[in-house]
Amino acid sequence: MGTSEFAKEILKSIIDKVDVALVVSQPDSLVGRKQVLTPSPVKTFATLNNIEVFTPQNIKTDFSKIEEVQPDLIVTCAYGQIIPKTLLDLPKLGCINVHASLLPKLRGGAPIHRAIMDGLEETGITIMYMDEHMDTGDVIDKDTVKIDLDDNLDSLTQKLIVCAKALLIKTLPTLIDGTSKRTKQSDSDATYANIIKKEDELIDFSRKTREVYDKIRALDPAPGAYFTMNGEVVKVYSSEMGLGKGTPGEIINIYKDGIGIATQDGEIIVKEIKLAGKNRIKVRDYLNGIKRDNLLGVVCNEK
Repeated sequence: MGTSEFAKEILKSIIDKVDVALVVSQPDSLVGRKQVLTPSPVKTFATLNNIEVFTPQNIKTDFSKIEEVQPDLIVTCAYGQIIPKTLLDLPKLGCINVHASLLPKLRGGAPIHRAIMDGLEETGITIMYMDEHMDTGDVIDKDTVKIDLDDNLDSLTQKLIVCAKALLIKTLPTLIDGTSKRTKQSDSDATYANIIKKEDELIDFSRKTREVYDKIRALDPAPGAYFTMNGEVVKVYSSEMGLGKGTPGEIINIYKDGIGIATQDGEIIVKEIKLAGKNRIKVRDYLNGIKRDNLLGVVCNEK
């Protein structure tokens, strides 16, 4: 059971290791400016590999198809719906989840974004038995992944996919032969990775440079952090930490390939942007088409 690119890679890693009787994914969704009805990455991959796919609108009330299959084991990863207790109790080997954090840290729907945004130096993969609550079940196994200073959402996701595949393949035989471990989570040590909302995407230049930098890379390539400049929304996809000083939010330096905006304790140098209705471009290309001096002194996010 899964929906995202991450989940697709998990499915891809196990289809030749076990008999996948059924794939469950979210219904097709409208994507892009033209709002084209598009299947999830998991559904697309399963269909190409001749695996039956079930896409209920609400898994809490529509799960008879899964009952018909009578699975021995249910594996979930980034599915996007809460699984009802009836399904959790159905397979004899249980329901497990592949979660992209070191539980009980970063329970919730955006653990990769939040790990970077929170400035963590490491995260990882946890494989756990599912219960009725979000990411609170007993831990079967986990493995750690280092977060480098230049990692963004995409690069860290790729690291975690590699880790998740290896850990799941290692874990599956223990689930089948009944030798897997169960370790209860400590709720007192739990932190949460809430889904990214629009207000989380706005850059607050009154924060420290490192915090701004972490937010930008945490949201690159999607959904993208943003600020406003002269009333226009500017999405940011790449940046560097600089040493300039000024009033937070003020453009204080124009570099050959970047725009320096003051933060609480320095500056963030914006390197790659996207303006409304335009393509993502390098800042050096943007600067080639405007009068650079007109930017100095502009206060970003000014209403």
